[in-house]
Amino acid sequence: MTLFRAFATVGGYTMLSRMLGFVRDILIAGILGAGAGADAFFVAFKLPNFFRRLFAEGAFNAGFVPLFSDLLSKKGAEEARAFAEQSLSVLLLTLLIFVTLAQISMPWLMQILAPGFTDDPVRFDLAVAFTRITFPYLLFVSLVSLFGGVLNSLQRFAAVAATPILLNICLITAITLAAPLMSSPGLALAWGVAVAGVVQLIWLSIACHKAGMGLRLPRPRLTPKVRELLTLMLPAALGAGVVQVNLVIDIILASLLPQGSISFLFYADRLNQLPIGVVGVAAGTAILPLLSRLVAENDQAGAHAALNRAIELTLFLALPAALAFLLVADELIVTLFQRGHFSPGDAQATAFALTAYAVGLPAYVLVKVLGPAFFARRDTRTPVLVGIVSVVVNVILNLILMRYLAHAGLALATAIAAWVNVMLLWWILCRRGDLVGDSRLIKRIVRAMGAALVMALLLWWLKGLLASQFAGGEGQRVLALIILVIAGMAAYAGAAVLLQAVRWDEIKALLAGRR
Repeated sequence: MTLFRAFATVGGYTMLSRMLGFVRDILIAGILGAGAGADAFFVAFKLPNFFRRLFAEGAFNAGFVPLFSDLLSKKGAEEARAFAEQSLSVLLLTLLIFVTLAQISMPWLMQILAPGFTDDPVRFDLAVAFTRITFPYLLFVSLVSLFGGVLNSLQRFAAVAATPILLNICLITAITLAAPLMSSPGLALAWGVAVAGVVQLIWLSIACHKAGMGLRLPRPRLTPKVRELLTLMLPAALGAGVVQVNLVIDIILASLLPQGSISFLFYADRLNQLPIGVVGVAAGTAILPLLSRLVAENDQAGAHAALNRAIELTLFLALPAALAFLLVADELIVTLFQRGHFSPGDAQATAFALTAYAVGLPAYVLVKVLGPAFFARRDTRTPVLVGIVSVVVNVILNLILMRYLAHAGLALATAIAAWVNVMLLWWILCRRGDLVGDSRLIKRIVRAMGAALVMALLLWWLKGLLASQFAGGEGQRVLALIILVIAGMAAYAGAAVLLQAVRWDEIKALLAGRR
């Protein structure tokens, strides 16, 4: 499977998942709002997801996929399967211990991760109760990450990319059907998260079995390959998940701000995660197995070309998204979320955060592409050192900007720290000769920026023209937003073809390949 086909597969399923995620978030905003219960649930939802992205998707995949791909290429399927089974048993034992300790120490853990809740007994007690329900999700979804790494290494991306859809279905079911039967919507959502972990694990274990790579559960042993995996994982825990570290720091500091701040950041980040998921995660998922194989085969020219095309593709899709969020944040948030318990004031505060996050959107997606360039070469040390610098920058800027911009200051600090992270990774890769930008990459980026500017000018003009519609009823707002989205996409696509940021024959070739 080519890089572009793999990207299209992962991106397509991720887009479907994000669309369902929007339905989920719209329902949550209308029913749960942005009060104490919402803040408590979002902390309970973010904590297991933070550890998942940091250790499972981040550190574990950074170490597991290159080792599994190398064994698959050089030793065959049985050696690779044995390594995956050994990794599975050690991972499961480690997770059982970790989750158990977290459950026992949850009240003390909450004082560290949400210190601002200690002055609000209602929010604190709800956060502890909800997190105890959601935290086992970490165990199931970390095992999901292992099965996903196996399938991605086998170039079977569809089942893995479809997995987040199951989470959204479970949460939509919880907020619509289970919530009326429970004491609060937050409690129903917490149970929805826990159930989703079980469903996702069953789904991918079946997919692995169908791919001929069903895994047994042997006795946990620290074999040489598992030790090598752990060696690669430990530094990658921060390097691959630096954005997640910064987001958790935001939660800690946002808990010290007025009630609702965590909710504003959550809703804004949900919109921000759409291009990150569709573009960044898709590209990163597709590029790591490919780069790992090319590096294992000592094909340096192929590795350079693959990395250039991945950067080109991510920026081509991320640039217009960033400009759109900067220009129409208010219109997006008002149309999507302002109803029920989500007030106009909540919408304005959330739009402010989205604008700040959008500043770093291209950086967020580039991190997903540049990180695998290190991981494919089994270098997990460098990203962690760069990650430490980024975290320090984020903390310093958080403490400064939150004094003037409140919760939006936290989002802006995260965006600036992401750019610091990207610039350092890019510079190091260039110095090592692992990133050699070809003329096509430079030309395409400049042309994509030109096309994005054309789109921005059209959106700015249309935004003023449709101002009365956005101030009207819900139906008018939805129609106006649809017009903005379609016009913006058409303008960018047309300008991109005219400026040759993308060639029409490449689009036709990609579509033909997918058919």
